Formats: sequence, C-alpha cells, structure tokens
Amino acid sequence: MTSVNATAYDVATKDLDPPLAIVDLAAFDANADELVRRAAGLPVRVASKSVRCRHLLERALARYGFAGVLSYSLAEALWLFEQGTTDDLVVAYPTVDHGALRRLAADDAARAAITIMIDSTAHLDVVDAALGSHHPEIRVCLELDASWRPLPGLHVGARRSPVFTSRQAVDLARKVAARPGFRLVGLMAYEGQIAGIPDGAPGVRGEVIRWMQRRSATELAARRAAVVDAVRAVAPLEFVNGGGTGSLETTSAERSVTEVAAGSGLTGPALFAGYSRFRPKPAALFALPVVHRPARLIATLYSGGYVASGQAGPSRLPTPYLPTGLRLLGVEGAGEVQTPVTGAAAEQLRLGDRVWFRHAKAGELAERFTHYHLVQGDRVECTVPTYRGEGQSFG
Repeated sequence: MTSVNATAYDVATKDLDPPLAIVDLAAFDANADELVRRAAGLPVRVASKSVRCRHLLERALARYGFAGVLSYSLAEALWLFEQGTTDDLVVAYPTVDHGALRRLAADDAARAAITIMIDSTAHLDVVDAALGSHHPEIRVCLELDASWRPLPGLHVGARRSPVFTSRQAVDLARKVAARPGFRLVGLMAYEGQIAGIPDGAPGVRGEVIRWMQRRSATELAARRAAVVDAVRAVAPLEFVNGGGTGSLETTSAERSVTEVAAGSGLTGPALFAGYSRFRPKPAALFALPVVHRPARLIATLYSGGYVASGQAGPSRLPTPYLPTGLRLLGVEGAGEVQTPVTGAAAEQLRLGDRVWFRHAKAGELAERFTHYHLVQGDRVECTVPTYRGEGQSFG
C-alpha cells in the first residue's frame, strides 16, 4: 500500500518541481471525520495555528461537526473575518497588538464575531490603553490554567494562565463584569499535558505518561466543572472550550465543556503518530529532490531543514515517510541546504527522485511553502495558497 501511495504522489506532482508540499484530501477528510467522531457530539472549533491555509480551514468548517475558529492572533482573526472564512472566532492567546485592537473596535461586525483572550486585568488595561477608557464593548474569554499540579512546586503542562482555582476565576470574572467596555462570554482551558503529549511510547515511559494523563484528566474534569459553575453565577457564558487533538475523548466527556478545539489531527504530523487512542492519517507532506549520491546507501536531498518549534531534539525534525526504509543521519539531521537520508531504500534513489516527509508539527509546514497542492489519488485537484502565499504571517 505504501509503494502505491508513493507512486500516486509522484504521478500527481510529476509536472511540479520540488521542494513542494501537498495535502492528501482523502486523508484530510478522513481525519476530519475521526475528529468529529471522537468529539462525541460536541462541535469542533478548528485551531487555525495547526492549518494556516484558508482553503483548508474553510474545507473543515464546511463539514458536519465543525464550528468556528480558534485563531492564534487577533490580526489573524480580523483577516479571516474580513475574508469571510467564519463569523465565529476566538483568539487563543492574549493580544497586546494596539493596531489590531483599534481595528477591532472600529468594526461593529468584527466585534460581534471575535472574542479575545484574557487571564488578568492587565489584559484589560492593554485594551484600555489602546482604545481609551470609553471604547465599544469587547468580547472576552477567560483562560483557565489546565495544568496538573499533584504536589507543591510540581507543574505538569503548558505555562499559560495564572488562573487555576475557582476563587481566582470568579475574582477575575467579577472584575470583568464591573469593567465598562468588556463582556465575559467564554472560558477556555487547554490541557497540553494530555492533548499534546503522545502516550503510545513503549515500556515504562508510556505507562508513566498514560498514568499521568488519567490522573490529570480526572483532576481537571472536577476542577473545570467547579470553575464553570462558579463563573456562570457571575456571567452567562456562551461557550466553554477545552481540549486539543490528543484529548478529545476525555474532554468531550466532561459535562461542563460545550465545545472542543482541534487542528493538528486534520493534517496528521509526525508527532501524532505516537498516540495510542488514535492515529491520524498523514495528510500534509512535503517532497525534496535527490541532488547528491555520495555513497551507495546515502542520498542527499536539497533543502529540508524544517525544524518544528518546542523543546529541541530529534522529535522536532521532519521524518522521511516515502519511500519507506529511510532515516535521517544523526550527525547531520535536516539542514537548510541539504538533508542526507540513509537506509535500504536509498540505494534505489536517483538524481531528481523525490523523498516525501512528514513535518513534526502541524501548521508550521505552511510557513515554509507559499502553496499547497491538493491531491486526490494520483492527480492534483487544485493548488491553493497558504497564509504565506496570501502575504500573511501572524507568527
């Protein structure tokens, strides 16, 4: 099956010069269906950071079970709204962008569609500083820290919001409610230690991760429910967002959550091959051409140093995918101008042949390419711009 896929991708892109990037639409759609199934009836808000291609965002939003976008900057949310992608946008990260805030305040329709994130009154101060004290009403969402803290001083999860307890959440909610120019409409919590850490590692490491995730999910479900109940006594929340691609099953089971967020599961990056609960199909791939044959079992490819963000290490490097049987060289890895691969399959590679890779993380591949070629079987259905291809960069 793998060799058939490799041939199909090669045939589909035979008239295109690599480096190039594709999205396998059959895999993308199958992954979308799987996200909806795992969400168990809750709407899936698309995390745009993990897609960064307007055409693909709109393809997902057109499918049953998806609703709204979780954007990663206010400028991006404004652009997506102006392009007509959606009128339901939550900005996942607090903004200190004065220019974007002024654009938001000046557009009544955008203010009705876009919700910004806060975790302290300091974020409200930023808005007031940008807009003045008498500004139009801005929709805000309170971010709850979803990390696991089993012991004093032990923090497992992303370092995000300082709001951890019901008391802290209610205190902030009351301050928002008393502040002119703001309306609290939502609550969000991202459990990165469950959603973002693969649990399928063999041996003791995998057992420890799964144990941690079970304990964390149990603790968070009770704490999030208590926070939501307490905050709802202050403000009638329109939504409670939680989860991520890796935690849809546990998050959607919580009574207090009204929607889940996911994005990486649509394109199936390499880091998501290590989950036990699900395994998305590789949908986003990139091809590099062979330009050197320095040894019988080594082929050197042009470019390829598309290293993912996060803790530096081998897991952040791209992974050779097709043909099977290739791996990176430990002494070189993936480089800006060349990427050597080795393995039995390397012997058959010739100058100009393609090697297909999976990026370690979703979305970041779109920062390297201006266009995605959308493949159906052995043909390119169409070519669409990424954010970069539309002249947009929100990093």
